[in-house]
Amino acid sequence: MPEIHADIAAQVILLAREAEDSGDSTARAELSSFIAGLNEDEALMLVALAWIGRESFTPDEWDEAVQTAREEARVPTADYLSGMPQLSGYLEDGLEAMGISSADAEDDLM
Repeated sequence: MPEIHADIAAQVILLAREAEDSGDSTARAELSSFIAGLNEDEALMLVALAWIGRESFTPDEWDEAVQTAREEARVPTADYLSGMPQLSGYLEDGLEAMGISSADAEDDLM
């Protein structure tokens, strides 16, 4: 089982949901800032999780998704993810596909 930081994904889900729902530039900046503060592995994990959530990869292709994220990084990960439409939904779906309850992860933050 790959190491997935559900607490980080849940925090990004909450921030992304706020940015998506409000369209507020301050909320989007907070999302981007949080992601920019992550280490490289954590940020790549989020990209892979989002890709699994949008069904670009399957859960069994986790390692390939992370490696592809590493190889294809052209812009800062924070810019890429914060600009992704439906990021919160992709991350929720990605967690669920990996067998992790996104609702439980979000509840743990509250």
